Amino acid sequence: MIILSINLLIISVGILIIGLIKPHWILFWMEKPERMPIIALSVVLFMIGVVMFGEANQENINNKIKPSELTEVSDMPTPLPEAIKPVVEKAEKSVLEVKK
Repeated sequence: MIILSINLLIISVGILIIGLIKPHWILFWMEKPERMPIIALSVVLFMIGVVMFGEANQENINNKIKPSELTEVSDMPTPLPEAIKPVVEKAEKSVLEVKK
């Protein structure tokens, strides 16, 4: 799928370059072809190729991760860093004072 998306990217750039130089070669059925439809076509093909490449790349990354490499999340709370402890204790004291 990655190879197909790279081929589509190359084709879209080729259509853009050839269409901007000789628009009649791409839009051969028109009498006076303009460059704007060629730009739109190449942009759409380029976006499709980029999305295909991203999806194929993500699929390859997901296939490389084995289920044994995934770690389970524990329910135990993590200890607070020393710099945050005084702030948390002060907040807890103020909450207890407000409740009284």
